[in-house]
Amino acid sequence: MNSVDLSSLQTQVLWASFAVSLVFGWVAQRSHFCTMGAISDIVNMGDWSRMRMWAMAVGVAVLGFYGLAYVGAIEPANSIYASGRVIWLSALIGGALFGVGMVLASGCGSKTLMRIGAGSLKSLLVFVVMGLFAFMTLRGITAVARTYTIDRVNFQMDSALLPQWLATQMGLPVGMVSMLCALVVGGGLVLWALKGEGFAKSGAWLGGLGIGACVVAMWWVSGYVGFIAEHPDTLEVAYAATNSTRMEALTFTAPVAYVLNWLMYFSDASNVLTLGMVSVFGVIVGAAAYALSTKTFRWEGFSSTQDTALHMVGAALMGVGGVTAMGCTIGQGLSGLSTLSVTSVFAVVGIFGGALAGFKFQIWLLMRD
Repeated sequence: MNSVDLSSLQTQVLWASFAVSLVFGWVAQRSHFCTMGAISDIVNMGDWSRMRMWAMAVGVAVLGFYGLAYVGAIEPANSIYASGRVIWLSALIGGALFGVGMVLASGCGSKTLMRIGAGSLKSLLVFVVMGLFAFMTLRGITAVARTYTIDRVNFQMDSALLPQWLATQMGLPVGMVSMLCALVVGGGLVLWALKGEGFAKSGAWLGGLGIGACVVAMWWVSGYVGFIAEHPDTLEVAYAATNSTRMEALTFTAPVAYVLNWLMYFSDASNVLTLGMVSVFGVIVGAAAYALSTKTFRWEGFSSTQDTALHMVGAALMGVGGVTAMGCTIGQGLSGLSTLSVTSVFAVVGIFGGALAGFKFQIWLLMRD
């Protein structure tokens, strides 16, 4: 592959990624898909509808990811979640920080982008602060603290992807074990969601199906369309238009940081767009298109100094926590879990625990006031 072909391939991947993320933004805005909202509904109203939608999205993503792998379209071992070094403590602590932060900031990274598209100036501030702290945790002062402390607490596996690890331990074909795991976990989540009272009739299943399908589509774009058997510079396997050069899917913490960097250093020829970065723009455009078409676009600002402070603190926690945990509610909660990554399980447990702590803090604030 020469440089011209590589440039053309990168352009294809970027446009395809933008299209998928635009659909994601539209579907998520229409279905009110939100991980924090799903937890909030359970805590405050005992309503599991949005959690079932979230579970269905995960189930569809798992089935789709390993379906693509089974037919040879993608290679799971080349995903960013397949590393055998499981940084479980970073995933737990980072996830917990992210969980608290998304409650204080009125939504996770993807919800922040959707709210920007729908007219929220509050979320625009969250975007900037979250991106700043995410970049600090990628390459700045909090990155040093992270790499010299909790990142050193880890354990090794042949692969962090549970199906591949099980296949190695049992001496069975990876493809067979992977599909069995996908059918049990992914199929089980879909069935659990559909069995919810009134869930199938409510139409919420369409949101779960649509979001899950978007994650699968992004794996196909990155892992199949963007696959480079031999990169002209490194002569190694690579994936076009990704920050890691490995197979990636939807995630919204590090890409927000890279978008801020791209905007500030736009004239730098080495500062180029990637799959994750265009996904940020795609979600905003998709949410805006839905809000404008349904006349639900509304400008929104802060109601008080306390409201501003809480959103800024929440954004900072999401930036630090999302990078530390290697993903957000989408990056680890959907894309990561779709690979059945052990690290993703730790991260999601941390996010859910942090969200519950965040809700308790909010209740304490209300009681105090």
